[in-house]
Amino acid sequence: MKRNALTLVVGIILLLIFFLLLFTFQVRQTEVVLVTTFAKPSATPITEPGLYFKWPQPIQKVYRFDKRVHSVEDEFDQMLTFDGNNILANVYVGWTIERPLEFFNSFAAGTPEAAEPNLKAAIRQAKHEVIGKHSFSDFVSSDPKQLKFTAIENEMLTGIRQAALDRYGIKIHFLGIKRLGLPESVTQKVFDRMTAERQREIDSLRAQGDREATAIRSAADSQRSDILAKANGEATRIRGDAEAKAAESFEVLKQNQDLAIFILEMQALEHAMNKGTTMIDDRNTPPFNRLVTEPSRNEIQNSSYTNRVQLSAEAADGVGK
Repeated sequence: MKRNALTLVVGIILLLIFFLLLFTFQVRQTEVVLVTTFAKPSATPITEPGLYFKWPQPIQKVYRFDKRVHSVEDEFDQMLTFDGNNILANVYVGWTIERPLEFFNSFAAGTPEAAEPNLKAAIRQAKHEVIGKHSFSDFVSSDPKQLKFTAIENEMLTGIRQAALDRYGIKIHFLGIKRLGLPESVTQKVFDRMTAERQREIDSLRAQGDREATAIRSAADSQRSDILAKANGEATRIRGDAEAKAAESFEVLKQNQDLAIFILEMQALEHAMNKGTTMIDDRNTPPFNRLVTEPSRNEIQNSSYTNRVQLSAEAADGVGK
């Protein structure tokens, strides 16, 4: 009895599983599903994940489409630029199935692989059209500012996006140039042209440097002239002040010529007799005669001599100033 009950339970479970497999289907998070009834697709695809009911085949059939981003790239082929130069390039794109109904009607298999040949053809056409509108320097140049890769990629994307959506129900999310090359016949010409561009840039920088150096030298010469003029003016002023003070001192010394001579002789002796100096002189030759000549005691006590020493000190102070 128990064995019959277990068999019945297992049979019911198997029947339930068979029913679920036959009359239901599951939609995953990464899928979009299109159901056909007698080979005619429904107008509304199923995009929300969950468990759904269907009639068994051949009444209804389920077509699943992966809604994640797919990638495809065209061939690395040769084409002409606007100025007649050959260039090699291949392009990649990222796309998703945006309209499952149009995609199903365009490709009987309903798989991403089935759409790749058509996408490659559309990419190749857009690539040739856009590259043919641009000059060679937009792709290869020694000056990074002349390169227009981003603008060229945007033009290709614009040219293919709407057509792919309308024809195949495919949305192009991004497009880029994967690889760029040059034929051997063009390579040497490109190198020569880039060398010439670099040389022009070098010449321009050298000329700019010469102009800046000339401007710096002119400014330095002007500043030097101003500094020298100010220095000469200051020297003239100092010289005039010194001459004026010297004239005042001479006026003082004119009052007693003997005192003036005595001061000059003392200054001469001071300059001549440095430390470690060995002298051989004539005691009768001024100013060396002052080394042996001394004033008498009466002369020292004489008030006139005292006055002369005072005048000598004042005169020496005036000359020093």
